[in-house]
Amino acid sequence: MPVLPELVPMLARIDEARGRLPDASMPAAERRAVIHRGMDQRAAAVVRPAPPVVQADHEIEVEGGRITVRGYTPEGAGPLPCHVYVHGGGWWLGTLDHRDALCARLAIDARCVVVSVAHRLAPEHRFPLPVRDCHTAVRWVADHADRLGIDASRLSIGGDSSGANLAAATALMIRDEGGPSLLAQVLEIPVLDLTMDRTYAPEGPLVLTRDELAAAIEGYCAVEDRRHPYASPLLAGDLTGLPSALIMTAEYDLLRDEGEAYGELLRRAGGSAEVIRWAGHVHGSHEMSAVLESAREWQSRVAGFLRDALNGQG
Repeated sequence: MPVLPELVPMLARIDEARGRLPDASMPAAERRAVIHRGMDQRAAAVVRPAPPVVQADHEIEVEGGRITVRGYTPEGAGPLPCHVYVHGGGWWLGTLDHRDALCARLAIDARCVVVSVAHRLAPEHRFPLPVRDCHTAVRWVADHADRLGIDASRLSIGGDSSGANLAAATALMIRDEGGPSLLAQVLEIPVLDLTMDRTYAPEGPLVLTRDELAAAIEGYCAVEDRRHPYASPLLAGDLTGLPSALIMTAEYDLLRDEGEAYGELLRRAGGSAEVIRWAGHVHGSHEMSAVLESAREWQSRVAGFLRDALNGQG
């Protein structure tokens, strides 16, 4: 089907705004701040407000520094299951605030605590440090289960775009290096092959262009590391022993085919993977819950998957 009609004006504005983006020669921190202001404005216009939950930030020690994780706890008796969430943004953009509404709503709808991870950002912190941050965050969550009001035997991980890359890599790292058992992973519009060999080329305007993806990868990961399984989970030789997966792809997205290929490889390895392609959607439109009914359906599907997986019904 064609791109959803509600998205056409937004796509035109994005295409027009590309000419006003700060120059790549600007220092990363300054450029990031400018783009974050635009992300704030967009979220205010297209994302449903956050429902009430108990929200708390925690600083944790990671290799060579500290990061913040933010918990979202719905009302109800605990201990509750926990979903660790990793935001997208090309490994170099994004804050905890940008996903407040999404995480709060997921906590209520999935009936679990959501813990969002502010991993360190590229290019200041390149591969594999952001993966290590996420791995450490999952272990911290399990080690502090009583403090968080969670059941450490019912954990999952997920994210969108580059966050889904980090989530998939973290699931592999936990399998390989140890860590708390994960019952499920949710990978939304995931980037899973940093060599870009599987990049799809849909016709029409793109939210994420090939040049933008290439620049994000360049900032995050050295060429010689891009085939490492923790950089490109799609290229991992062994996908056995991984948690059940829900993989959501968008019809008009460069990353569509690699997400769907990963689901197939997980199934071939004996795992469980449900793959859903959302017709008419573009990269990131799953967030637009204030203007797209299908975005609300997308988010409801994620919550339902997690409810089942974290309560032994998956």
